[in-house]
Amino acid sequence: MKIKLTVFFMIFAFAALAQQTGNFNGMDLNMGNLYRLSNAESRSISPENFTGEKGKGGMATLEEGSAARAARELGQGWKVNPYINIKPGETFVLGEIDGEGVIQHIWMTPAGDYRGNILRIYWDDEETPSVEVPLGYFFAAGWGRNYEPRITSNAICVNPRSGFNSYWQMPFRKKCKITMENIDQKGLRLYYQIDYALTDVPKDAAYFHAQFRRTNPLPKGEVFTILDGVKGAGHYVGTYIARGAFNEGWFGEGEVKFYIDGDTEFPTICGTGEEDYFCGSYGYEERKGADGFEDYTMFSGPYTGFHYFRDRKKRPDYRNMIGQYRWHIMDPVRFKKDFKVTIQSIGWKSEGRYKLLEDDISSVAYWYQGEPHNIFPELPNVKNIVIE
Repeated sequence: MKIKLTVFFMIFAFAALAQQTGNFNGMDLNMGNLYRLSNAESRSISPENFTGEKGKGGMATLEEGSAARAARELGQGWKVNPYINIKPGETFVLGEIDGEGVIQHIWMTPAGDYRGNILRIYWDDEETPSVEVPLGYFFAAGWGRNYEPRITSNAICVNPRSGFNSYWQMPFRKKCKITMENIDQKGLRLYYQIDYALTDVPKDAAYFHAQFRRTNPLPKGEVFTILDGVKGAGHYVGTYIARGAFNEGWFGEGEVKFYIDGDTEFPTICGTGEEDYFCGSYGYEERKGADGFEDYTMFSGPYTGFHYFRDRKKRPDYRNMIGQYRWHIMDPVRFKKDFKVTIQSIGWKSEGRYKLLEDDISSVAYWYQGEPHNIFPELPNVKNIVIE
């Protein structure tokens, strides 16, 4: 009996030791497991190391560096190539990674007007992207240069002035490719860094997806579709909406609806209003300002946020330029076969009646699913992406 117990405890001890020393893959990090060692290898892609190879950073020479003039007295190793320039009509491969791993952080900051530039991400040699979103929108900052919000959340941070950060975990098994296409008439200067780990990916890990849509204006009486055409199993993890409000008064009475696994006319999940879905209430403390316009209380939290801008001189058509995000990190919406998300556009009119609004609405939907995925709808042309 003693021998059996001894063998049992030895097996248990070896299993615990193996878990501590070799089985943790360095993913799913939080304050509760940062002390754990893993076999993951840290890598980073930037203009100073396009391949992410070990020991290959900062090698650009003055003959090839984008900032050669600024570094001309210092030479190689002194910030010679910190950014790239993407010409109109050009697609630039920001990075390609071979092997198994996970993107854990993306930082970007564009210099100049960055509207009309499309971020795409491809997983495991797929021909169509799993992420296809205009720069700025992906980081919940869809209103362009000088209208960047301050966002402090778990998934996305936007820091002064246009420090765009993504912390969405993005696992891949064979390969990852990230590109930026400039569909605008202006050139783009871009600083960026993609931080990732080469590590073992769990068998049940799904792939990250993000899709952009815009309707301007939304036809009266129609609902805005945030996401549709999703087939397969996965879970929905986030929504960003940019609303250009044309009308005076409150805009957020519309319901957000989730159609899951065969739902037709009526959804499985139906919210009670727009600001309710974004975890606010009572019109974000709507009140009249001294200038006669609506004032609201902005907020930015780990999972939800609301912000707005007003610029009557540069953008007189918009009464308010609104941004809202909600990350379903603690409450993902799960589906097994198919999935659709919509939002109504409703305000108020006299005698306590709902008013159908015809606002400019853009969205980004974020979700995980297995591959292959359905091909995304064709992006609008640049005039219908760029908000003037």
